[in-house]
Amino acid sequence: MKKVRYFFLFLLMSCSTSKVITDYDDNMNFKQYKTYAFFDDIGAGLNEFDVNRSADAIFSEMESLGFKETETPDFYINLKAKTTEAKVTNTIAIGLGSGGRNGGLGVSGGIPIGGKKLDEEITLEFVDAKTNELFWEGILTSTIKEKRNPAKRILYFKEIVHKILQSYPLK
Repeated sequence: MKKVRYFFLFLLMSCSTSKVITDYDDNMNFKQYKTYAFFDDIGAGLNEFDVNRSADAIFSEMESLGFKETETPDFYINLKAKTTEAKVTNTIAIGLGSGGRNGGLGVSGGIPIGGKKLDEEITLEFVDAKTNELFWEGILTSTIKEKRNPAKRILYFKEIVHKILQSYPLK
């Protein structure tokens, strides 16, 4: 079952292009951070379902990295999303018009292949609990299908959080 799940996850992410960019305070001692908590308003730009899905994915990934969630954390985690309509590049061309020799009315256009797509930017931020200063952020940009069922959305958030956090802690 696990192999099938990972194959499906690979298939899901291979349909979209994604890129991760990270930035950080290079003067920071990252080893000092062992515990975290979520900001109360985590998930700006997401609906409530996706906030919960992304928080679950972050919790799971942070646990696998050895971090513990607590009420008195070393740092806070914020996640925000920005979604815009993707530029359509794959279409099926259609044309209507006269094939007459001296012109005529012609209309052409395209129908998007695979449904409507969205460009999504997910930003994961780590903020020091004592100084309230941002010390690390990861940003993933990807193109996704607008219509996804809840199971696909869960897998999507697990994959993007994993991809972002592959760059943390710094090597």
